[in-house]
Amino acid sequence: MDAHTDWVLEDLCLDPQAREPLHAQLATALRDRIRDRRLQPGEDLPTEVQLQSQLGISRSVARQAMSTLVAEGLVSRSRGRGSVVSPRGQHHRLAHRAAGLSSQIAETGVEVGTQVLSLDRMRRPAHAEQLAEAETVYLERLRSIDGLPAAYIRTWLPASLGEGLTSKELTDSSLHRILETRHAITLTGGSRQVRAVAADAELARLLGTRQGAPLLLLEGVTTASDGTVVEVFSTWHRGDLIAFDLDVEDSAPGAASAPERLPALQEAQQTAQRLAEQLHRLTR
Repeated sequence: MDAHTDWVLEDLCLDPQAREPLHAQLATALRDRIRDRRLQPGEDLPTEVQLQSQLGISRSVARQAMSTLVAEGLVSRSRGRGSVVSPRGQHHRLAHRAAGLSSQIAETGVEVGTQVLSLDRMRRPAHAEQLAEAETVYLERLRSIDGLPAAYIRTWLPASLGEGLTSKELTDSSLHRILETRHAITLTGGSRQVRAVAADAELARLLGTRQGAPLLLLEGVTTASDGTVVEVFSTWHRGDLIAFDLDVEDSAPGAASAPERLPALQEAQQTAQRLAEQLHRLTR
């Protein structure tokens, strides 16, 4: 058995005594490996013979499991190549832009949905001390992209800005756009931090992935053009559906010289490398 097949099937156990048929168990296990990107688009899958030998199942069980994944569009078959993980579009978000996920993803023409899970008033939590008001409006929302859960968002707003918001108007809408229209403000800045984290049981349930799956956590504040902090937020993104892009700008009139820009460029590269290493550890 080759090393690639051993790695793909590592820790994969089927239970003949379970109520779920063996072919369904196998399809679920391989599906999970594809969705959490342990199996990457274009990567070869074990053959039916390899699955039969490694897992002690009949070839018909292996064939039925693969046929299920082909029907779902997760696996492609081609003559001479065998079964491979189908290409899967990943949506990109610019982490440094003030615009939220809804606005950025909607710009690409895909369908973005928003479900409001919670809308309450609460005292300002300790981590949201940047907000000027002691009373806040707290939001929990779930974003979907083309029907798939993609991001879970927690947001704290100053009570004066969040007053009067309803679940109905926030459903399938952009919070930023509502705030700008209602309060005649422009959201222009803020700060952002990105970390790779593993999904706990609750996040896995909300985002339709497995416990321990890699997520990208974006935390920060958004400010209006006058510097007022408008929101404090935390957003957990499914790592298999969304990627973060970091723009590195070239020099412009009045911009820093190349030597002066080098530390910032190195920092961006180091940030990207740290995220890649964290995601690699999470998917091992």
